[in-house]
Amino acid sequence: MAEARIPVSMNHLRCRICQQVLRDPATVPCGHNFCMRCIQDRWDQDQRQKRPRKCPECGHSFPSRPQLILNTTLANLVTDTQRDSNGREKRKRPRTCSETETSEKTLCPRHNRPLDAYCRTDETIFCLTCASAEHGGHEIVSIEDERKRKQEELAGIQTESRQLLEKQEKKWKSILEQIEEEAEKTDNYCESIIVGGIESLQDRYLSVKRLIGEQKQVAAAQVTISLQTLEAKMERVKKRDTELDRLAQTESDIHFLQEWPSLQRLFEEDGGEEVLEAPPLPFEFTKRAVEKFGKQLEEFCDKEFPSISQIGPPGVIGTPVGQNEEPKTRAEFLQYACELTLDPATANEDLVISEGDKEVKLSPQTFKSPSNHCPERFIRRRQVLCREGLQVERCYYEIEVEGDKAEIALTYKRIDRRSSTRLSAFGANANSWSLDRSTKYSVSHSGKSVELTEDPCHDRIGVYLKFKEGTVSFYEVSDSDSMIFLYKTEAKFTEPLYPGFWLGEKGCIRICDLTQGRGS
Repeated sequence: MAEARIPVSMNHLRCRICQQVLRDPATVPCGHNFCMRCIQDRWDQDQRQKRPRKCPECGHSFPSRPQLILNTTLANLVTDTQRDSNGREKRKRPRTCSETETSEKTLCPRHNRPLDAYCRTDETIFCLTCASAEHGGHEIVSIEDERKRKQEELAGIQTESRQLLEKQEKKWKSILEQIEEEAEKTDNYCESIIVGGIESLQDRYLSVKRLIGEQKQVAAAQVTISLQTLEAKMERVKKRDTELDRLAQTESDIHFLQEWPSLQRLFEEDGGEEVLEAPPLPFEFTKRAVEKFGKQLEEFCDKEFPSISQIGPPGVIGTPVGQNEEPKTRAEFLQYACELTLDPATANEDLVISEGDKEVKLSPQTFKSPSNHCPERFIRRRQVLCREGLQVERCYYEIEVEGDKAEIALTYKRIDRRSSTRLSAFGANANSWSLDRSTKYSVSHSGKSVELTEDPCHDRIGVYLKFKEGTVSFYEVSDSDSMIFLYKTEAKFTEPLYPGFWLGEKGCIRICDLTQGRGS
C-alpha cells in the first residue's frame, strides 16, 4: 500500500534569508528554519560587526551563538516535496563532464552531501552532517568565509614578505652607501695625514734649502773678499808692468838705473804669494745629515707600512676582527691577506713557474730549468720558495693543490738547498715547518711528524701566520668558504719566513689571488 503523502506548500519550505527552497535546513532555538549556510553567514556577519545573535525572522536574541545541527526531518521533507507525483525526483538538466568531476570532488565521501563547512579547530573540510556528528563545540564556518580569511592571511603574509625584502634591500643599500661614504672619508683622512706629512717634509726641505743658501752666502762672501783683494793686486801689477815696459824701451842707461829702485820696491811690495787653498765647505755635512734622515725615513716606512697593506680587501661587511680576537670566517681571515709570488731563482730544475709567478708544476721531460748560476736553487728536491719574507704580526694566504702529494711549508731563507740528505726537505730540519698532503694530512718540523685525522677533501689550503706570537695555522677552505681547521703549530720565529712548496708526481700548486673575491 502506497505511503500517504502530506501536501506541503513550497512557501513553507523557503529560507527567509535567501528566499530559496531550504538547503540543509537548520532549526534555531526559537523554532524557525533557515539554510544552514545562510544562518551561519548571517551570524558570522553579526559577529564581525559585534552585533547580538538574533533570529532573522522573529528577532529573538540568543545570549550565545547556538550550535546548529541539520534538521534531517525537514531535509527529508524538502526532498520529498521536490519529487513529482510519480515519486520520481524532478528532472534536472544534464551535467557536463566538468560539472560531474567537480561535483564528485566537492561531495562528502561518507554522506554524499556538499562539502560546505570548515572546522577551524581541526582545520578540516566536511559536510554539515559531519559537523553535527564529529565537530561539536568546534569553531565552524563556511568554506567561503574560511577561504576569504585564508586569502586575507595570505595577502598579509605576501605584504609582510614584500615589506621585509624592501626593508632588507633598503638596509643593504644603506650599508653600501655607508661603505662608499666611509671609504671616501678614510681616503680623505689618509690623504690629509700623508699630505700633511709631505707638507711637513716640504717645510723641512725648504729649511734645509735656506740653510744651504746661507752656507753658500757665507762661503761665497769669504771667497769674494779674497777675490776683490786679488783683483786690486792685479791692477797694481798691471800698472807696474806698464812702467816696466816703458822703462825697458828707454835708450838711456842712466835713466834706466835711476828708475830701477822705485820699480824694485814695487816688486818687493807685490811679491809673489802662494795660491791659497779653498776654505772647507759645509755642504758635505749637510748631505750626510739629509742622507741619514732619508734612510731612517725609508726604514720607518718599510717597517710600518706593511701593517697597513696587510689589512687586505674587505670580504665581510661589519666590524673588523679586534686585535685580540681570532678570525673565524673566511671573510675575517681575508682582512690579513698578503700577496705572494714564486721565486724562479729558487725553483728546482724539474719545476716550471708560470702564470705571472703564481703557479708551479712539474716540467716536461724535454725541458729542464737551468741550474747553473743560481746558488739559491734547490738542487736535489722539487722545492721552490716565494720571494716575500713574512714577519708582520698577521698574514694569511691560500693555495690550490692539484695531484696526490704536496707540501705547503714556511722556512727560513738559510735552509739547505744542495744537500742530498733529508735535511734539505721541508719539515725535516729546524729551519722549516711543513703541512704534508697525500692520502692523509701530517705536519712536520725538525724531522718529527704528527699525522692528522682529517682526510683531504678540498683542494684549497689556507695558511694563517702570527709572526710575533709564533703560530702557524693550516685550514682547508671549502667551496662554500667554510674554514676547516687542520692544525696549529707554535714556535719562536727569529727570522722572516718564506712560503715554500714541494710537488709530487703530476702535481701543480697555484697561489690564489685574494683580491678578487674568492680568488682565482
